[in-house]
Amino acid sequence: MALAEPFTAKDKVAASAKRRNLIPFLGLPAVAVIVCFMVGPMLIALSFSFLTAGVYGGVDLPFTIEAYRQFLFERNLDDSLSFDNSYLVIYGRTILLAGLTVVISIVIGLPTAWYMATRTPKVRERLVLLVTIPFWTSLLVRTYCWVLILRDQGLANGLLREIGLITEPLPLLYSYGSILFGLVYSFLPFMILPIYAALEKVDFRLIEAAYDLYASRAAIFLKVVLPLAKPGVIAGSMLVFAPSVGSFLAPDLLGGGKKLMIGSLIQMQFTTSRNWSFGAACAMLLMAVVLTVLVFAVRQSKKERHA
Repeated sequence: MALAEPFTAKDKVAASAKRRNLIPFLGLPAVAVIVCFMVGPMLIALSFSFLTAGVYGGVDLPFTIEAYRQFLFERNLDDSLSFDNSYLVIYGRTILLAGLTVVISIVIGLPTAWYMATRTPKVRERLVLLVTIPFWTSLLVRTYCWVLILRDQGLANGLLREIGLITEPLPLLYSYGSILFGLVYSFLPFMILPIYAALEKVDFRLIEAAYDLYASRAAIFLKVVLPLAKPGVIAGSMLVFAPSVGSFLAPDLLGGGKKLMIGSLIQMQFTTSRNWSFGAACAMLLMAVVLTVLVFAVRQSKKERHA
């Protein structure tokens, strides 16, 4: 029986070249998913925003910019236009609440992630499990539970009355505070986990070295811990800000629909108002805001890395 020919260096180079040629095809499933479920719907929404709103919903030809004009101007009975800032106020309110959500999430998430990162491996696993437990339940169910807790006859007011701190129920529900609380509660894990992932890799000998050099706790936090946690803070901020500006469960359930936000406005246009073109235009403007913030954050991160 003839012996097999030895595998030469030339054959190894050829096999390696074949594997490199196959690498681009390995990403095709991911590209297909992105195109079908992200780029495709975005293009559909973009085209809807430039079409005429149908009388009973949907969109019709011809193409027009009326939906974008409606965002800034109100058409009077004589067909003249007058400036209307109602939708700008809604966008400003939403961005402000989303920004506050990010800030509060950082204030809570950074010390929480630091505590988790400084525990033993077994305790870390249990703490990560506790942080991820809320994801096991529907966000709708969790948000509605807070309605039952914060309402006038709910658990919170009942407990305060039993203690004797109040005699009349506090207006905990249907306010900006309740909406902000709901947003922080919903998206806080998105801040904790990226920061924890960044701090988990920290070499704690740096902290010991700072103590040996007589650095104060504040100096260690500002000059050692915070720079190491910064990539996680930036990632968490983006993960919290993006869903916060588009959320409509917290404004609808905890705000009672009285404090309109962008997500509620878009949902209303596609359901009760049946103005699909204006709803699509609002969604495109929201996407532009989110992309602007994300691009700014990425550029700042790149500048810091280069510096």
